Amino acid sequence: MKNYSILVVDDEPDNFDVIETFLTSEEYQLYYCSSGYDAIHWLEDFEPDLILLDVMMPELDGIQVCREIKSRSKWKKIPIIMVTALNSKQDLANCLESGADDFIGKPVNSIELKARIKSMLRIKTQYDRLNQFSILQRNTINMLARNMDELTGNIATSLSHELNTPLNGIVGALDILTSNFSDDDEFNLDNEEILELLDCAQNSTNRLVDLTKRFLLYLQLAISNSTKKESIAGESIFSLAIIDGITKEIALNLSREQDLVFEIQEATLAINEQYLALIISELVSNALKFSPSNSPITISSHIDNNQLHICIHDLGKGMTAEQISKVGILRQFEREKHQQQGVGIGLNLVRMITQAVEGSMNIDSVYGKETKVVISLPIMQEEETMADEH
Repeated sequence: MKNYSILVVDDEPDNFDVIETFLTSEEYQLYYCSSGYDAIHWLEDFEPDLILLDVMMPELDGIQVCREIKSRSKWKKIPIIMVTALNSKQDLANCLESGADDFIGKPVNSIELKARIKSMLRIKTQYDRLNQFSILQRNTINMLARNMDELTGNIATSLSHELNTPLNGIVGALDILTSNFSDDDEFNLDNEEILELLDCAQNSTNRLVDLTKRFLLYLQLAISNSTKKESIAGESIFSLAIIDGITKEIALNLSREQDLVFEIQEATLAINEQYLALIISELVSNALKFSPSNSPITISSHIDNNQLHICIHDLGKGMTAEQISKVGILRQFEREKHQQQGVGIGLNLVRMITQAVEGSMNIDSVYGKETKVVISLPIMQEEETMADEH
């Protein structure tokens, strides 16, 4: 339960003592100001949950103080209960017109005071909850808007190209196959040519399927914040055999299996094995694509501070500090210089996955020389215990 704070503004200290006595059994923090000027000055540094404000005060009376407080947007939401000995309808109307939320007459009755304070604090609590929900809703809308800006701003130049390339490969291969039927239904292509076209169509299909899966996964992670951690959490083994199996096919496709170097400390990680494989394949694929043949790609790992730190190091083209800061969906840097497949979604996808399991991703790069990507992932509890023992 929240410990509410109440500011009592009254030029008579005895009146504060009475209120303090009435509220002794309540868990309120009480603060006292003896003048309206002191109250306004005090509000610059501290915002109470409620103000009990005496009407009849010298120099600056309660009506003037209330108007001043309610005229400022940062204080407007603080409920004010006017404490007054005045009882004419006009006097009470003046209290309400000044912005007061409620009033209580003098002499103050203990039961009435407690009831009015609780009523105002209940309204204040509901207001704060609605305000927090409004802020959350606004932040969510802004996040979605930023994601849509990223999508719409880059689809025309990146995604459309990546979709068209495999589609053209599929359509082109099928067109050649179908157009080479003669009128007598005899095929004009030999078996080697047919296999070559089918292989082209198969590779293009696989590429299109892979792109679609990754793009849909990105959208799922970007939009479904409430469920993404649950879907990514799990258990997986990080070992030399498993990492070698994930990376070998990628390296073979680029004829670079001899360039992979492993320095692995094994661990059991608190992440679904599907997402661990995706992280490793994305990072190793990037390292291989953007570094020269016969240069090493080092994949290393070590346990520290209850996390496994995985480093992928390449001696490739590197990234500038500005490029690192702009890592995001559908952004592939210097595409005109480095004609590689991909829409630039990989690094941002890896970052989103690691953050979902309370891990992190850091990029350290020297432009034109090297890049190190370090992924930190939580290890399972039993692994933490074993690491501590050693």
